[in-house]
Amino acid sequence: MPEIVARLRPEPRPRVRLVTEYHPPLGKRDGLRLDFNENTIGCSPAVLDVLAGISAGALTRYPEREPAEALVADHLGVPPEWVALTNGVDEAIHVLFEAFLDAGDELLLPVPTYTMYQVYGSMTEAQIVAVQAGENFDFPHHQLLSAISPRTKIAVIANPNSPTGSTATITEIVALAERAPHALVLVDEAYFHFHGESVIGLIEKFPNLMIARTFSKAYGLAGLRVGSLIGAPEHMQWIRRVLSPYSVNQLALACLPAAIEDTGYLNGYVREVQLARREFEAVLDAAGIVRWPSRANFVLVRIGAAHGEFVRRMNANGVMVRDRSKDPGCDGCVRITIGTREQMRQAAGAFEQVLAGLRSEGVLI
Repeated sequence: MPEIVARLRPEPRPRVRLVTEYHPPLGKRDGLRLDFNENTIGCSPAVLDVLAGISAGALTRYPEREPAEALVADHLGVPPEWVALTNGVDEAIHVLFEAFLDAGDELLLPVPTYTMYQVYGSMTEAQIVAVQAGENFDFPHHQLLSAISPRTKIAVIANPNSPTGSTATITEIVALAERAPHALVLVDEAYFHFHGESVIGLIEKFPNLMIARTFSKAYGLAGLRVGSLIGAPEHMQWIRRVLSPYSVNQLALACLPAAIEDTGYLNGYVREVQLARREFEAVLDAAGIVRWPSRANFVLVRIGAAHGEFVRRMNANGVMVRDRSKDPGCDGCVRITIGTREQMRQAAGAFEQVLAGLRSEGVLI
């Protein structure tokens, strides 16, 4: 009997065996961190004041998300029942897919895009239909419309998109929602603040539109893991059934009011990044490096076959950048987060030094 028991063991679902495990390269990130699209100067000082005042008693209580959801809803201009706070946008994506994707359904993804859509989608029984963007990484509007089928259940648009920084127009998003009234259209607006355009004003007119927002990027709260999913109550009722009631922690909930209220900090940081992006793009252009227009806090460049060595040397020069060459259509590409103008001047110095070295060695033309 013990031998039989030893041979038997719990097995995961077959779909889980097919999921590619995602390992973000987070270890040993010393220097200027321009590899994960994080806020590069830190959160609002008002948030730090809140953290300093957290009592021991506050940490003994289970987190209550409803007051913070009402605050976020008011900030976004929608009723509270339209908003669910999540443990970062990752959880928003996960619970949406878990709530709505089933066997026989299709998940429509323009690629390249955020990796976790593929990861969470592959955990369900749905089929992933990937639509490749063109050589210029423009939003594949017509190809997506053609890919819609009666089985399409969810379509996801990251706007702006990562890793490319490209955007879809509001008209293109509306056309997709109109073409697929039987499907949910998730618009991930994680980088909204750097872009400035949103479809949030259209979600009452188009109830199949859903929006994801995060406090990780412009607000600088990536370590607290708090995001939000916004949609019509008819859909949110099912989201709440899947969503853990305590997934957003007490510290994140306590800090949200201060983060939202400090508009001076937010607007100042966003404006600084936009100015730094423009300045750094000029450096790239002067160096003759292929890049793509970006509306986010990063820029995608094509280094070519030397991409791995370029990343290694940039890291050695104290500037962390992200190799994206394995993304669909991104062979030889590297993504560089945009920080402040001072930080990007430091990055430009390292960039020019590394580039000159690679070119002198004949590794990079």
